[in-house]
Amino acid sequence: MFVNIPKVLNTVVRQLSLTASRNDKFSCKVLVVGGGSGGCATAAKFSKILNKNDLIVLEPSDYHYYQPLFTLIGGGANKLEDSRKKEKDVLPTNCTWLRDKALEYEPEKNTVRTEKGHTIEYDYMLVATGLELRYDKIPGLLQALDKPTDVCSIYSPKYVSHTYEVLKKLETGNAIFTFPNSPVKCPGAPQKICYLTDHYLRKHNRRGNVKVTYNTSLPVIFGVKAYADALWKLCNERDINVNVRTNLVQVNADKNEAIFENLDKPEEKTTVKFNMLHVTPPMATPESLSKNKQLTNGAGFVDVNKDTMQHLNYKNVFAIGDCSSSPNSKTAAAAAAQTKVVFENMNAVMKGDSPRLMYDGYASCPLVTGDKCILAEFDYDLKPLETFPFNQAREIRLMYIMKKYFMPTLYWKLMMNGYWNGPAMFRKLMHLGMGK
Repeated sequence: MFVNIPKVLNTVVRQLSLTASRNDKFSCKVLVVGGGSGGCATAAKFSKILNKNDLIVLEPSDYHYYQPLFTLIGGGANKLEDSRKKEKDVLPTNCTWLRDKALEYEPEKNTVRTEKGHTIEYDYMLVATGLELRYDKIPGLLQALDKPTDVCSIYSPKYVSHTYEVLKKLETGNAIFTFPNSPVKCPGAPQKICYLTDHYLRKHNRRGNVKVTYNTSLPVIFGVKAYADALWKLCNERDINVNVRTNLVQVNADKNEAIFENLDKPEEKTTVKFNMLHVTPPMATPESLSKNKQLTNGAGFVDVNKDTMQHLNYKNVFAIGDCSSSPNSKTAAAAAAQTKVVFENMNAVMKGDSPRLMYDGYASCPLVTGDKCILAEFDYDLKPLETFPFNQAREIRLMYIMKKYFMPTLYWKLMMNGYWNGPAMFRKLMHLGMGK
């Protein structure tokens, strides 16, 4: 039998090269796992004091999304491309970008193994993986989203634009919006898209023909009472039905049916017909992280001191954003407020000192209600921590303009370049130095 020797040799060489590339070893002073909001912002700060080879960012995605804009995309006020930039254009130039994903963490060895077979040795690590969208946890949901049905979701760049398509053709029937029985990033978004739908229907004289319902697994409409009171009033005025402790467990898109369970009586299931079903998916930290019991708590979040953001056991490990066990609301604004704390505390540890800066739990949620906005700002104690010297628990047009036009620019130009640490300084100025 004739053997093509050159072809065989080429194959062998290619396989050897591939094997070599899959077993590359990297080492760095600071490893940032995740190139989302918190990861990019903190990497930008470190890029100003470290050499390029001393700072590695591990991130598989080609694109970086400004996710707070997804709500407005779903409501038709923006396009998907308004929220997107290439990852290479967002990451700091003075860092090494590995387009790969963490597969296994070995904190006792200061190493991370990646899906492509690389090993990264670090002196200090910042975990910034965020949360993964688990649409697969609800039977029938993925099948519904991957077809042109009346099921939609603003949480994924893959599905967000379809939300507006469903909204535009909604004329009669039931519009249902869900909040899952799991941790959620931007927990205000599930009701924001509900309010935007109500606003759109009123503008087009269809609201009287559509029943709008918000089903949340939580026992309250919002965690901060001052804003919850305003939202209950808004829902009553707009005839939006709110059901608490109500969790979506199955979707039958072929029949336009959604099945909900009563979380206080799980044996009670209710089947509801819909003409629009907006689903907020369950969420969780990546499995590669949650399965590592040395790094994470029982819920799968990186086990940190909520004040310093330093790991409770591994003092050279920190976490930021949605993947940390810090009990703040998971928002981009929270990540911004954490960046200075994380950077300064990591830098202190790198110099042999103890962490000094404390994170107060600040989070912000611009609750868009149509062409106005309730700007919720609060701390760990779920007490308002407002920037402006007036009552923000009101629908204000200026807050919507800030949300749509100012905040994206602030994100891309300042936060992603390491210059935005949240509004604490402006809050003091606005309140004449009084308060937090």
